Amino acid sequence: MFYDYVQSGSWTESTYRDNLRALSKYKFRQRVMVDIADRTISTTMLGQTVSMPTALAPVGLSGMQWANGEIHAAHAAEKFGVPYCLSTMSICSIEDVAEAASKPFWFQLYMMRDRDFIKRLILRARAAECSALVLTADLQIMGQRHKDIKNGLSTPPKLTIANLIDMARHPAWSLRMFGTRQHSFGNILGHIDGARNLSSLAAWTAEQFDPALSWDDVKWVKDIWQGPLVIKGIMTPEDALLASDAGADAIVVSNHGGRQLDGAPASIDVLAEIVSCINGQTEVWFDGGIRSGQDILRAIALGAKATLIGRAYQYGLGALGEAGVTRSLEILSRELDLTMAFCGLKDINQVDQKILV
Repeated sequence: MFYDYVQSGSWTESTYRDNLRALSKYKFRQRVMVDIADRTISTTMLGQTVSMPTALAPVGLSGMQWANGEIHAAHAAEKFGVPYCLSTMSICSIEDVAEAASKPFWFQLYMMRDRDFIKRLILRARAAECSALVLTADLQIMGQRHKDIKNGLSTPPKLTIANLIDMARHPAWSLRMFGTRQHSFGNILGHIDGARNLSSLAAWTAEQFDPALSWDDVKWVKDIWQGPLVIKGIMTPEDALLASDAGADAIVVSNHGGRQLDGAPASIDVLAEIVSCINGQTEVWFDGGIRSGQDILRAIALGAKATLIGRAYQYGLGALGEAGVTRSLEILSRELDLTMAFCGLKDINQVDQKILV
């Protein structure tokens, strides 16, 4: 069920598949006999130097892909020199990750009806010295994810016959899980009334996530947070401008990996229009369908300042823990560097649409 949680989209999964197909249609212009020695793919995100224009996106339930998965991912990211963003719906809590990390990380916020809890959650992120807050705007209600419904997604898994057989088929995973105390939503359990039993993720989010979230709430969040704010889930120029006007330091062009509105366009197909309308007012980042360093370069060429990856590092996490996340980043980094070189450039900050056919 946890593999399917990462792997699937909503409804027919058409947008999930389109995210991949749309990226592949952008082709590169190869250049030759150009000095491509001394290359760099280092840039900045929110003024912070990063080793490549990529951050690890917030992904819920990472601690069920690998025991204490959020801590493993944070370690890999800080060693590689890229930001890590912890999800509200993480298994390890803000405090768990802060205790284990040696560098600041970002925190992603879902708005819930209980505003007192949200205020405390933001203050916990401040106390943990998180360096940016990522407000997800496109999950006021939850997309219908058929695989999660079929699997009865829950954390920890219910002890049904089917789940017991599945766990028996994955003994290494089961042993790691038995060796940790973290089996449910660490940021929520014990911190909010009525959240003692989170066995059904879909039912709880339907009850708690706030469908009344509006741009007026952003000021309230900013006043409590008092730090860099990123708004994730922007798919139209109108919303991009509203996010900028609301004070976002960066926006993320994202359709939530095809997990919310099925039938929405691929993220890459709306990126250039949003970059044009923002006109440098705020940083524009890209998320959706990235599976290679070439995909990162395509997004940068179309105007993104940086990118976020979710599934690309979750696969590594589920396979090998911290080492798998590191390996994923190494693969992406090398592919990005080599493709940029083939296009005749040696500085990621010089990349623009001219490298695309």
